[in-house]
Amino acid sequence: MATLIVSYPLARGSFFDRKYYMSTHIPLAQAAWNELGLQSAEVLAPAAGLQPLAGMIILRFKDQASIDAALESPATARVISDVANFSNIRPSFFRAND
Repeated sequence: MATLIVSYPLARGSFFDRKYYMSTHIPLAQAAWNELGLQSAEVLAPAAGLQPLAGMIILRFKDQASIDAALESPATARVISDVANFSNIRPSFFRAND
């Protein structure tokens, strides 16, 4: 198994529409990547108080090759362009081997 973590670091003037993220963006990403080896997605929202991130998602893939296939897929352009619909934060990507 391999993990791709996408986080949204907070900065002055940033916005993040959690409702849109959960109801529209996450299903869009799942539809784009399920057939490419995405096995699960876990969204983490910040607790109350000052936090360094607006949100984070932990995406579990079959293996690193599945992450490569997902990121190189033509459908990924649509997923990335959708970020502007819920945030002005540039997402940060982190890969991990499990």
